[in-house]
This record gives sequence, structure tokens and C-alpha cells, in this order.
Amino acid sequence: MSEPTSVPSPADRSNAADSGLPHSAGAGAGSSEPDTSRLLEFLDQAAEDFHRHAAALTDSEVRAPSLLPGWSRGHVLAHVAGVAHGMARQLEYAADGRRIELYDGGAEGRNAAIEADAVLPAEDLHTRVAAGLDRARAAFHRLDDAAWNAPISYRDGTVKTGGLALWRELAIHAVDLGSGPEPDGWSQELCAHLFDFLAARVPEGLRLRLEPAGMDPLVLTHPASPAPFNTVTVRGIASDIAAWLAGRTPTLGSLEVDGGGGLPELLPWPSALAR
Repeated sequence: MSEPTSVPSPADRSNAADSGLPHSAGAGAGSSEPDTSRLLEFLDQAAEDFHRHAAALTDSEVRAPSLLPGWSRGHVLAHVAGVAHGMARQLEYAADGRRIELYDGGAEGRNAAIEADAVLPAEDLHTRVAAGLDRARAAFHRLDDAAWNAPISYRDGTVKTGGLALWRELAIHAVDLGSGPEPDGWSQELCAHLFDFLAARVPEGLRLRLEPAGMDPLVLTHPASPAPFNTVTVRGIASDIAAWLAGRTPTLGSLEVDGGGGLPELLPWPSALAR
């Protein structure tokens, strides 16, 4: 995915030069997050888009490989249905001041449910996806202003943390279906959120400066890196940068790199589940 360009010495770059830039250490809610009314709009649109593409898949198409290694499209649909139901349950419990894990049985329960449902007929998978998305959207639309700040077990966060998670899951996994949507359709708002959330993938000791076209530059570092010693700059169209950070293929070929000879290797996805 990298397109190496000329490489200036990292020693020529100073941390102080970027001291005024937005900074993120990742995997949390940052200044890039939308307000709750906008987030509801994004959730509704992402849910409608995902459901539309999922509902068009036939039995043979859901058995075909997705863009995720080892997963069919059926696996992706089963996963998204599980995420939607799980997030709805987070909100339903939070409304009563309670917490519950996202999936029954944790990571093992999640994986078992995905494997069991992935082989279902396309019509059954469509039904499960639709039911999960309807349940989640209803739960988010019932919220008043205060309820968005209620604690949930997912990432030890809040209801809003859950809304951001469902938004990005729907947008990214729509691409993973490999049946239409691509990262170049991601909005600047989603890209900004992914930059913040996926800073947790930046290796320790690396200072990643992003220069997305049409957006303000920003700096990402790993949460455990108190003193990064090497700066790499990645510039290009925002959706290409976000796709790379998310472990997906940039589709517009816009990425350029200074400071490391190519795109740096990233850490694993910041999973909320122990594996």
C-alpha cells in the first residue's frame, strides 16, 4: 500500500514544530467526535447503507469470501448483527443503571455466534441484520441528552462511546463485504473519528504526523509513548489515510510518506475484547 517518496532525515524534524497541532493517543473519544445529533444522523445513514447492501446479497454471494481474511460475507453479516444487538443491549441496561458485557460469553461467545450464523441462508442473515440494526437505532433514538453520558461496559465508556463504535463498525464492514462500498466514500467526519480512534495502532516510539487533504494536519502517538523519537509524515486524501490506519486498502492511490521510507507497520486493531 505504500508509495515511498524522498525521505528527509528524522533528525531534521522537531517535536516542537508540531506543538500546536491536534494530538491523539487513540482508542477513545477525542475532539474530533460529532455531537449527539450529528452522530444519530451518521448512525441512521450508516445503518441504512449497510442494510441496503446486505439485503442485495444472494445465497451464493453470502458464501463468497469477504475482504477480511478467513471470513465469508456471511461472517461479516453475522458479526454486524451481533454488534448491533450487543450495542442495543448496552443501552437498554444503561437506561436502568446497569452494565452488561457486549457479547454473552465474551470473545469466545462472540466467535461461536459468528461461526454458527455465518452459514445461515441469505434471507435469515438479512433478517438478523435488519432486526439488530432496528433494535440499535431505536435504542439510540430513545436517548435524552443526559443518557448519552451513561456508563456502559464496552471499553468502560459511555453510551456515546457505543454510538461511535457502531458507526465505524457499519462503515468499515460495509467495505469489507466487497460488494460495492469503498473507503473513498467515507466522510471527513468519519475519517477524523478514525484518526483519533486508531492512534492506538501507532507503534511506541513513533510520532505519526497526518496531512489529510482539505483537513487540518494532526499528530498521532501511542498512549504508552511518552517521548516519541521518530517522526513519519503521511499525506494524501483523508479516506486513503483512514483506510490504511484501519487496515483496509486505500482506493485512490494518494498516499505519500516522508521520514521512514514507506508506510510504517501498525499495531493490531485496538480490540475491546480480550483475546
